[in-house]
Amino acid sequence: GKNLLLKKAVVSTQSTGSLEKFVVDRVLFSVMAKLQIFAISCLFFLASSDPTVYFREDFADQDGWTSRWVQSEHAGKEFGKLEISSGEFFHDEVKDAGLKTTENARFYGVSAALSTPVESTEGKTLVVQFSIKHEQKIDCGGGYLKLFPSSLEPKDLHGEAPYNIMFGPDICGPSARRVHVIFNYRGKNLLLKKEIRCKDDELTHLYTLIVRADNTYEVRIDNKKEQSGKLEEDWDFLEPKEIADPDAKQPENWDDNPFLDDPEATKPEDWSSQRRSQTLTPRCPKIGMKIWMGNGNPPSLTTLTSRESGGPSR
Repeated sequence: GKNLLLKKAVVSTQSTGSLEKFVVDRVLFSVMAKLQIFAISCLFFLASSDPTVYFREDFADQDGWTSRWVQSEHAGKEFGKLEISSGEFFHDEVKDAGLKTTENARFYGVSAALSTPVESTEGKTLVVQFSIKHEQKIDCGGGYLKLFPSSLEPKDLHGEAPYNIMFGPDICGPSARRVHVIFNYRGKNLLLKKEIRCKDDELTHLYTLIVRADNTYEVRIDNKKEQSGKLEEDWDFLEPKEIADPDAKQPENWDDNPFLDDPEATKPEDWSSQRRSQTLTPRCPKIGMKIWMGNGNPPSLTTLTSRESGGPSR
């Protein structure tokens, strides 16, 4: 696919409570797509009363982006060509310019270093925001961002390269149209357990991820909250409270019968093996009857009385 436009992106932090340090050292910022991205702008910051902006890209200098972004040359992948464009329709040709994919059925991977290294996110609110437009009606493709550790080799960027955060829309068929929010924690990629449906039209949409210092998060699309909650509830950061014992086995004398005889049980002194007599009295507006049952004998009719409404008994 083609005509996927990445317009603007920002990454930042804001000082607040205490958030575990999950983005460490110097981080690289990348865009990866399997089809065509039309335009994108990016913003990455840690928000506070004095927010620190770690990355901002709006492609305002046109071809100047090539001095900041590095194209992957990973072996075995056929990467497509990227260019600056405002797309087939726009409001302002200069302000709406973004990075556009131009070829169908290609992989795209470019990365740029943060302007300010992220030493720690502890006690800060992390914000990742970018806008993207799929001008081509696609059935399989993604236009998401990843935050990488400084160990990444930009020219060897590929889909399996370890990352810290992955965020953005991914489309695969008519039913799988979701927004990914994936954190790498202790070497494992943890997927969001809730579903967030991405936009699949041909318009520009703004995606925002907010991770707060109190370990809560929020995902917005076009500045409208689509999902929120607690990190520990919506990702498997914590170990389960109960785990299966790998050494556990069934005892040799195990009995699957749910009821077991009590070896100390004794029969009461007044126990009778005969069925006790009982009288059943059905209720009927026309007929009253009594049935006597006992000693295992078949039921016998003892009384049969019929009455006319308002009349005497017969």
